Amino acid sequence: MRNGYTTGSCATAMTKAALQALVTGQVPNEVTIYLPIGQYATFKVEKSEAIEGSIMCETIKDAGDDPDATHKARIQSTVRFTDLPGIHLDGGVGVGRVTKPGLPIPVGEAAINPVPRKMITGVVQEIIDSYQIDKGIEVIISVPDGEEIAKKTLNARLGIIGGISILGTQGIVVPFSSSAYMASIVQSLNVAKEAGCDHVVITTGGRSEKFAMKQYPNLPEEAFIEMGDFVGFTLKHIARKKFSHVSLVGMMGKFSKIAQGVMMVHSKSAPISFSFLAGIAERIGVKEPLLSQILEANTASQVGEMLRENETFFEALCKNCCYYSLAHMNAEIKVSTTLYTMDGDCLGKAENIDKLDENDWYRG
Repeated sequence: MRNGYTTGSCATAMTKAALQALVTGQVPNEVTIYLPIGQYATFKVEKSEAIEGSIMCETIKDAGDDPDATHKARIQSTVRFTDLPGIHLDGGVGVGRVTKPGLPIPVGEAAINPVPRKMITGVVQEIIDSYQIDKGIEVIISVPDGEEIAKKTLNARLGIIGGISILGTQGIVVPFSSSAYMASIVQSLNVAKEAGCDHVVITTGGRSEKFAMKQYPNLPEEAFIEMGDFVGFTLKHIARKKFSHVSLVGMMGKFSKIAQGVMMVHSKSAPISFSFLAGIAERIGVKEPLLSQILEANTASQVGEMLRENETFFEALCKNCCYYSLAHMNAEIKVSTTLYTMDGDCLGKAENIDKLDENDWYRG
């Protein structure tokens, strides 16, 4: 699949183009920059504009084959000379501003992450050195549609208000990359810690998060974190951050995997084990022909419907989730698990467990 480029790379390239134009009086058709990953990349200047002593250059972000919210976004850099010595970087329209601690950018500054900042100031310094510029340089990064795009991201939850973040540690976007998602989990946990949260709630997606917010109405928004398929990764970071309580909230499919100790619950890497579900059902007293029906089921949700009135089954699953979560974190921490149907009906819970005996969980 085709790689793409980060917002940080696009902003860096357009900064180079705009400053070259400001110095030479001619806007380049394209510019080449060196990426943190150790390769060169060329970006087309799609649009430029001279505005009161400054030059704006724009490119269209190409995220490759990655389903990125910022794919096709217009990334602009506006550059001008200033009497104030040095390089001065800020965000303009559509670039968010940090309002909560816990992120790698201080509160009050534009959400331009450290690596893109280094890339942008680096190309500016190269041109300063090449042309012996003795004035200060102001750089404003803008994304005209950034405020609307940000609604599709977690920025508001992280306290980034008014637009998107300028991101990228390698300069490229790898299709369906796990690294970006895991980085967002770490940032979310940092924000939760800085916000004073001692109890965090981790979910596998937006739907289960809505159910979790109704279940824990007194917790602040920062306490709710979408972990996706990265259960083990999230739990390890929760342990490192020394939270005192974690609640897992989700549905049958992914949580039936956690219940057997699987910590990466993507469907391709961890298929549903119907023999495991049937084993738990048998241990709590379910008989034939229902056991055979469980073994022949198509989905975990279907098993949930078969056993919907059997609270002991779902309690066993939830206890299993707690057991393996505790074992994975290897830390003194309370763990809760709640299972929901797709419609938001609660199937079962195991609440506030901080340790489990052998008789408290089910091997299946």
